[in-house]
Amino acid sequence: MGLILAINPGSTTTKVAVFDGRESLFVEVIAHAASELAQYERIADQYVLRRDAVLRCLEQHSIDPARIVAVVGRGGMLRPVPSGTFRVSARMLEELAAPGPREHASNLGAIVAHEIASRVGIPAYIVDPVCVDEFEPLARISGLPEIERRSLSHALNLKATARRAAADLGQPYEALNLIVVHMGGGISVSPHRRGRMVDVNQALDGTGPFSPERAGGLPVGDVLRLAFSGRYTYQQLFRRIAGQGGLVAHLGTNDAIEVERRIAAGDEHARLIYEAMAYQIAKEIGAMATVLCGQVDAIVLTGGLAHSEMLCGWIRERVGWIARILIYPGQDEMRAMVEGVLRVLEGKEPAREYV
Repeated sequence: MGLILAINPGSTTTKVAVFDGRESLFVEVIAHAASELAQYERIADQYVLRRDAVLRCLEQHSIDPARIVAVVGRGGMLRPVPSGTFRVSARMLEELAAPGPREHASNLGAIVAHEIASRVGIPAYIVDPVCVDEFEPLARISGLPEIERRSLSHALNLKATARRAAADLGQPYEALNLIVVHMGGGISVSPHRRGRMVDVNQALDGTGPFSPERAGGLPVGDVLRLAFSGRYTYQQLFRRIAGQGGLVAHLGTNDAIEVERRIAAGDEHARLIYEAMAYQIAKEIGAMATVLCGQVDAIVLTGGLAHSEMLCGWIRERVGWIARILIYPGQDEMRAMVEGVLRVLEGKEPAREYV
């Protein structure tokens, strides 16, 4: 079939992988120095730097670009879209490069993928970006008509892990009701009804449990009082909520291993905060079980925090009565992107158009 190149830009790194079908030939993380990135006013301006880093990586691994049949990039902050594998389009590139409040390093994935793919005349794709939206109408309503609940989540890993769980359960993903929980720097808790992600907490800067780096749902009145207290600018308070919240705010670290070391050493405050995070995750799982009317085939835990037996044990104590619990520690975004492309190349699903 040929090789598939996957590109996943992060804030200070670019992850590159090449797969031969479903076999990974290599995965490499390219670090970008802060001084190197600081010369660019906007994230979109980094695309030449990122592109050249990917091309050097291919050369170092002796990958002939002529053998690559498709390039896939990490999906960025686009308009709401259904789940699936999308061809990179001119409209998509224009939106990802535009200035605005949703600039993010992941926006570079499609831009760099297109840049490399166009050189050799092959297609470029993205798979299940963070803006995947399969909400039902009820899920969109908030208590204010001018604010709609939005679907922003770790959709790539949520969807990939849901399919993996379905395979292990011996049933089609489209036949199951699952609650899938991505637990990383941010935490997404999502009910999947018959193959559709029908609700999710807004994991970037909104609702749900607090996480290693994010504050999660907060009392709105108290947030307003902070916002108008004069103590913070908008940017400072936003950063406090999304980046410096959660475990970072309470314990000064986003490292769960470090937190567990403190607990083992007798730090009762660290234990209280860490267990509170598990408590809030379990509460959100319980809430999402109501979305599925209690008909839950499995609860699926994934992401880096799923490595923690302590955290998963606390969650299991509170929600194990709802359904069986399946745990898939970590995440493999590169494989998930490639799997999305393979489903298109193998004719299992059509490529979607972003227009």
